Amino acid sequence: MARHYELPAASESMVWGYLDASLPPVLRVASGDTVTIHSLPAGGAECLPPGRAVAPEYLKAIETLPQGPGPHFITGPVHVAGARPGDVLQIDILDMKLRFDWGFVSILPLLGTLPDDFTDYETIHPEIDVARGVAHMPWGLEIELDPFFGILGVAPPAAWGRCGSPVPRAFGGNLDNKELKPGATLYLPVFNDGALFFAGDGHAIQGDGEVCITALETAVSGTFRLTVRKDLGYRWPFAETPDALMTIGIDEDLDNAMRSAVREMISHVCSRTNRSPNQAYMLCSLVGNLRVTQTVDGNKGIHMLLEKRFLR
Repeated sequence: MARHYELPAASESMVWGYLDASLPPVLRVASGDTVTIHSLPAGGAECLPPGRAVAPEYLKAIETLPQGPGPHFITGPVHVAGARPGDVLQIDILDMKLRFDWGFVSILPLLGTLPDDFTDYETIHPEIDVARGVAHMPWGLEIELDPFFGILGVAPPAAWGRCGSPVPRAFGGNLDNKELKPGATLYLPVFNDGALFFAGDGHAIQGDGEVCITALETAVSGTFRLTVRKDLGYRWPFAETPDALMTIGIDEDLDNAMRSAVREMISHVCSRTNRSPNQAYMLCSLVGNLRVTQTVDGNKGIHMLLEKRFLR
C-alpha cells in the first residue's frame, strides 16, 4: 500500500540556492508513495514585505541556512527506494496550494531579459487572496493565479558537485515551466541512488518567458506521486499533460533549445507510433506548438506541446 508523507518548509528539510548529490536525504519513501512538499519564496531579507507579519519559518531559514550560488529555498532531497542511475523518476503532480497571503515581483540589477533597459530597480509585494485565488497588483489590477513550482529536480551527477539553483540542466531544477501543474507528469533521468528529489521556488503566476527575472514569488505546497521507472530510459527531462506530450529544450542559446525540443518530440512521436522521422517532423510542423519557457535562467528554455490525439 502506498503511503503519504508531509515535508515541512523547515530549515532542517531545506537548502538555499543549490542542488547537491552529497546531501543526506531528509525523507525516504517507497516508489509509488505520495508526498506533500511545502516551500518558501525565493530571495532573502531584501524581499520581505515591509510592515507585514512574516512566517517564522521563513525568517529562521533566512537567518540560519547558508546560501549557495542561487536565491531559491529548495525542500529536499527525498530518497525514493529502488531508484538507480539510468532509471527515470516519474513525478505525477497531484495538487498545488498557495501558502502565503503575499508574494513579490522584482526588477534586479543585471538580470532579466532587458537588463540594460531597466535600471530603476524595484520590488513590489502584491497581496494574494488565497481563498479566491487572485492577486491584487499595486496599480489596481486583479490577476487570477495558477500556482506551480519553478524548481522540480533530482540531484545532479555527483561528478558535477554542487550546482547553483538558477540554471536548469539534465536533472531538471529551475525549469520555470508553468505547464508543470496539477494533472501534468514530469519525467527526470536519475543520476544517483534514490534519485534525490527536490522541489521549491513557488510561483503564484508566471507568463511564458518570466521576462523581468521573477514570477509572482510566493510559498506553495505541492503534492506529488514519486514512481521509479526502469522501462523508459529517458536521458533528458520530458513531461506530459492529460492531453499533450511536452518536450523540453534547454540551452544558453534559445535557437539550440528550440532545436532540442523539436528533435525530442520527433523521437517521442516515432517511439509511440509507426510514423517515420519525416512524417513526425511534418506532424510537428502542423500541430506542434513551440513555447518559450523562460529566457532568464542562464540556460533558456523552449517547450513543445503536441496533442496526444494526433498520435492515434
